Amino acid sequence: MPGVCRVAHIIVLGNEKGGSGKSTTAMHVFAALARSGMRVGAIDLDLRQRSFYRYLENRAAFIRRKGIELPMPHQIVLEPSELDSAEAAQAEEEARFAAALAEMDRLTDIVIIDCPGAHTRYAQMAHAAADTLITPMNDSLIDFDLLARIDPATGKVLGPSIYSEMVWKSRQMRARAGLRPVDWVVMRNRVAMLEARNKRRVGAALSNLARRIGFRVVPGFSERVVFRELFLSGLTLLDLRDAGEGGLNMSRIAARQEVRELMQALNLPGVRLSI
Repeated sequence: MPGVCRVAHIIVLGNEKGGSGKSTTAMHVFAALARSGMRVGAIDLDLRQRSFYRYLENRAAFIRRKGIELPMPHQIVLEPSELDSAEAAQAEEEARFAAALAEMDRLTDIVIIDCPGAHTRYAQMAHAAADTLITPMNDSLIDFDLLARIDPATGKVLGPSIYSEMVWKSRQMRARAGLRPVDWVVMRNRVAMLEARNKRRVGAALSNLARRIGFRVVPGFSERVVFRELFLSGLTLLDLRDAGEGGLNMSRIAARQEVRELMQALNLPGVRLSI
């Protein structure tokens, strides 16, 4: 964040469309990092749904119920300002966010911030603070609209979306503050197993746009029932053996490999993966 000297590496999950898998991704990135010896912090900026924190609440309840130990992140809960003045409310939220990052710097190595599917001041600040920005998107031309406007007849990219422009502005803020450039990673979720025309068109459009506005494309998570099932227990694919939740069948092994490939693709500085 401009004007703040930070120590902890900040990973932001950002996408202004819901249902893209941000919270599932956030949980699995947390589990992979914690199991690799990193001290991890968690902030959920979706102040209405709080899916990331609900996932962690389910995890804490599972730990108490089973009497076992599983890694948990250091959490800070931020609230919206209730001040009447928009200017004063913005200043209060900026101060709260800066204080949260300062606390995370003292206590953690990496902070994972899950943003809402909407444009808020907290989300804007998080994008400006991000060292690594992960944008999960479902593999469809509908969700591609998150990143850019596309000609429906030709498939040509017409220009960046409002979200991409917000990321660009955040990059400019970081540059003015002398911070290193953000590593923007677009994560393709729910990619069809079979080759399809839509899959090829999305891939071509992403490759074109990646060169134009500067992000990396990495493989994400397939559409698997196991990702939905794990939410209620607060577990990730990396916890199943320790939690005594059965062995790894072929589907779980394949899903776990997707998590491993994502973490390798992120290539986070100072992280030696042990998953």
